[in-house]
Parts: sequence; C-alpha cells; structure tokens
Amino acid sequence: MDEPLDFEFEESSLVSPNVTKKKKKVIGLDDLLSDFYQVKSNIPKKESKRAKIQKSDESDDDDTREAELYDYVNKCQQQMNEISTDDQMPLWGLQVFGDQKAMPALSFPELRSCVLLQSFMGHEVNSLLELKTEEGEAFLEGLLVNGWLLKLVTDHGRVGKCIGAWTFDLMLYSPKEELRAAACEFWCSIILPKNQVDTIMFEMEWLPNHSELKRALEIYGFLLDSPNKSSSNMEIVDGDSDSAGPPQNIKSWIKYVSVCCQARTTRSVFSTSDVEDLITSVICLFLDRQLLGLSSALKDCLHSLTSFFSDDAFHSSCQKIAKSLSCRVPTDVNCLRSVESVAGLGARSKHLRSVLAFQFLVACFDDKLHDEEQILRSLISTNLKDKNCDLLKMYIHLVLAENWLFCNSLLKDKPIISEMWGACLRNCSCQITSTDLRSYASKVRSKASYLLQGITTR
Repeated sequence: MDEPLDFEFEESSLVSPNVTKKKKKVIGLDDLLSDFYQVKSNIPKKESKRAKIQKSDESDDDDTREAELYDYVNKCQQQMNEISTDDQMPLWGLQVFGDQKAMPALSFPELRSCVLLQSFMGHEVNSLLELKTEEGEAFLEGLLVNGWLLKLVTDHGRVGKCIGAWTFDLMLYSPKEELRAAACEFWCSIILPKNQVDTIMFEMEWLPNHSELKRALEIYGFLLDSPNKSSSNMEIVDGDSDSAGPPQNIKSWIKYVSVCCQARTTRSVFSTSDVEDLITSVICLFLDRQLLGLSSALKDCLHSLTSFFSDDAFHSSCQKIAKSLSCRVPTDVNCLRSVESVAGLGARSKHLRSVLAFQFLVACFDDKLHDEEQILRSLISTNLKDKNCDLLKMYIHLVLAENWLFCNSLLKDKPIISEMWGACLRNCSCQITSTDLRSYASKVRSKASYLLQGITTR
C-alpha cells in the first residue's frame, strides 16, 4: 500500500503545470467615481471635434450658397443697370464758347487830354494833390472804383467820347474784377439811372452799339454760327485756362444788355433787328453748362429783350428768332433746353416758346412738313410697337408739341387739332405697355398719360 502509483513515475514534462487561480479585483466606489469623471471630461473633446467637422461642412455649404447668391445678385444688378441707364436722358449742353482771342489793349493815352481830367487838374484842389499828367489814367481808375467818376460826370451832365470808350472797354475786357464791376455800374447808371424821379439825360459824345457787343462776343470765343458740339463730346474746360471758355466779363455783358433794353423809352440803343440777334445769342448762352451759375441773370436779360418790342413787331420777330435758332441748335435735348429757357407766364414768353417749339418740330421733320395738321398726322402714324422705333426722338416730339400747343390758342380755335393731339397721346399711352423695357418707353408712356389726363380734365 505504501508503494507509489504508476502515474507517479511519469516524466515531469508530461505532467501539466499547476493552474494558478486569478484573484478577483474588488472595484470600489472610488474607482467608479474616477472612471465617471474621466469619461465626463472626454465628452467636450469629442463634441468639439464633432462640431469642428460639422462646422467645416456647413461653412463649405454656406460659401457655396453665398457665391451662388452673389452671382445671382450681380446678374440682376447688371440687368437693372442696363434698363436704368438707357432711360436716363442725355445731358443737354453745347460748346458755345471756343478759344478766346487776344483781349484789346486797355491803354488810352488820349485820357490825359480829356476835358474832365484837364478841368480837374486846373482846379485848385489839384494844388494839394499835385497830380501829374502821366498819372491821369491811374487817378481816373481810382475815381471810377470809388464812384466819384460818376458824380463828376453827373455834375457836368456830359460823357466824353474818351471817358465813354475807356470805361466801356474796362467793362468788357478788363481782367480786374473791381474795374469791370465799377465800369459796368458806371454805364448802367448812365443808361438807366437808379433815381427815376430825377432822371438826368446825359449828353453822350459816344454810345456803344450792337456791333460793339457782337465784337466782344467774338473776342470771348463765342461760336456765333455753329454752337453745335454736343456736351457728350465736349472736353471739360480747365478753370485755370486763359484761352478756353467764356471770360468773367460775360457777366457785365449780360447786365449791360439787360439795362439797355429796360431803358428803351429814355434812350434808344438797339434796333429791332439788333434785339432779334441778341435774343438768339442769349438763348444760345443757356446751352453752355459753364454758365449755369448765370441762369438767373440770363433769364432777366431775356425778359428785358422780349419786352423791347412793340406788340406789332413782336410776332414777326418771333418767327425770325425761331428760324435762326433752329438752324443753330440740333434737334436733340438741346432744342428742349432752348424752349425751356424761355420761361415765364407772360403772354410774350408763352408766344415765343410756342413759336420756337413749332419751328423745332418743323426742323425735326427736315423742313418737309410745315402745316400743323401734317405734323400731328405724322406723329399719329408712328408705329410705336416697332422695335426699331426711336422712342427718344418720340419723347422730344411730345415735349415740343406740348409747348407748341399749350402756349397756343389752336386747341381752342381748331377742334380738329385738339382731336388729333388727343389721338396722338392715346397711341403713345396704349401702344406702349407697362412691361415694355425698351429705352425711353416708360418715359414716352408716362409723358403721354400725363398730358392726356390734362386734356380730359379740360
């Protein structure tokens, strides 16, 4: 019984090793808490990573949508610009003044021997001043600026040729503001005294005429026969240039012309044909954009010029003025500016505006139509639905016809004219739809509708 068993003699390599049992680890509350806090601390990191990925995807989508929206807005803006820029009226404006000529010399040696200066030098006051003959011109300039020259002339009641020519040239050609302003005031006070009660009739040895004023315009560079270069082709005139554009003396020219026409009852300076030519020149001055600052002075001057005529001469003169302007001014927006420059509610202003508008309408049809009914019939027959129809030209025709008829008694005296004008306006407002995107289509339609409403309310 004490002998070993058989399996106890087997080799040790064949005997399986002893299996060691693993001890189970006891998980405590502290371990659970540490695991919980570790997992909780990892959550923001995962969320930030997930947010970055999501944000990058969303930003890519936003960039794509923004680019598409930007392209769409640009296309819409381009289409709107194409429509709006086409409907903008072209700028009026003609180059009325070219290069100036050399201004006349303002040296007057004959001033030393003028009666006014000689009488002063012989006066006892000169013994205190000790004025010399060589200083006479400078002395007279001082008297002119301070207003004493006018008082001396008033006391003498006579304006010598030398003094008159000298002050007139200073007014039109002097580069010094104080001299030309004083000379202009001197001449305006002589032609039209401010005190109408004690009007003094000066004895004038020399009085400037229309040829002197026309010569001044030529020296200023005024394009008398062809002020037809449009504003779109005009080069901007440098304000520092001495040879381009009108000089500052043009203000004195305008004021002098206005005063001369106002004094027609006391002193006749111009003839009827002279005033016709001056009106034509003044209306041309309205077309120069460099003279916009003088619009008020030009309106006053034009009003004085139209008031110059007698009632009988005015109607025939209007025809001559209108024909002269229709030959100078092109039949574009500049002819509208010419008509609108004749402002005012007076009978003469209305009549001149009507005649001028009708003459421009005749020029629009190349002088082939001269009858009122023929012109209106031609406007009615215009096919406004035709894509090749020039709607800007039609708009100009409408504005001209408006000024021609509403300042005229034809609408009352001739019912046929009123009917044809109404038919023309109905065509413009009906044949052009509100969705018509052609250039100037909306302007023609709106203008016609507005004018048609005025006719129906009469």
